[in-house]
Amino acid sequence: MTNLFSSGFHLAEIVNFLSRSKLVEAKFVTTMREGLSNGQNLSQILSELRFSNSVVTQVALADYHGNTQQTLHLITENLMKVQKAKQKLVTVATYPVILLVFLVVIVLGLKTYLLPQVESNNFAGTVITALPWLFLGLGILLTVLVLGLIRYFKTTSPLTSVQRLGHFPLIQTYLKLYLTAFYAREWGNLIKQGLEMRQILEMMTTQKNQLFREIGQDLLKAMQLGQEFHDKIHHYSFFTPELALIIEYGEMKSKLGDELLVYADESWAKFFEKVASAMDIIQPLVFLFVALMIVLIYAAMLLPIYAQMDLGM
Repeated sequence: MTNLFSSGFHLAEIVNFLSRSKLVEAKFVTTMREGLSNGQNLSQILSELRFSNSVVTQVALADYHGNTQQTLHLITENLMKVQKAKQKLVTVATYPVILLVFLVVIVLGLKTYLLPQVESNNFAGTVITALPWLFLGLGILLTVLVLGLIRYFKTTSPLTSVQRLGHFPLIQTYLKLYLTAFYAREWGNLIKQGLEMRQILEMMTTQKNQLFREIGQDLLKAMQLGQEFHDKIHHYSFFTPELALIIEYGEMKSKLGDELLVYADESWAKFFEKVASAMDIIQPLVFLFVALMIVLIYAAMLLPIYAQMDLGM
């Protein structure tokens, strides 16, 4: 769709092209045709097609700032980067996970058949004996943790949730860079089209994305109480500290839109760089764990045998 917009196609022409080319499923084309017939815009059609709220919100904002082509290009680019990161994570994790499964099978076999026949009063033997219970306990703990987090996020407002996650050590860097890049780019585009910040915030309160709405409502309320926009941004834990400074500087120099767009590009680059670095760290750690388990298995098998050989001599 992005390429077709770049080539000057209108939405109706794009739908006709997709229908004739059969590049997408027929039900998607039917939904798009019905949306056009009902007078829906692109964001409403994408919502009907069950695109994520983030994508729908970005396209809806493009209706205001007019950069639909650029917005679709950036969405496509970011989705491709996210997909690439997911594929790399799968690639990194697949082989170690297979090794871990084999290790669990070997450990169960050792515990059932070998260790009972030899003296295993050593540290390695004790660890091997406890490993099945350890894996079971970790599995139960992770399940409870995931279910608890799902329940928490369902019963807590998104704004409160991201405020708290902004203090969480393991993910705060990624969260801050992602949200900073996202909002800086949208605000920058809208300001570049001549919209004032109060108009932008009022528009945010009408969007489908609940976090987007709540941030808009909170910022609008703060400005109505006389608080400066950059001061309020500074108190959000889920934005980078530099964002408030960029906004303050941009307002002083009357080029806030340009400054936000530049900073958004830098934040997106840092975000995907951090994700790539995390992927590069995960694989060695998993292999290190697997290697440690192999050493323990060998120790559990060989140490009792050597001990019995010494006694025999």
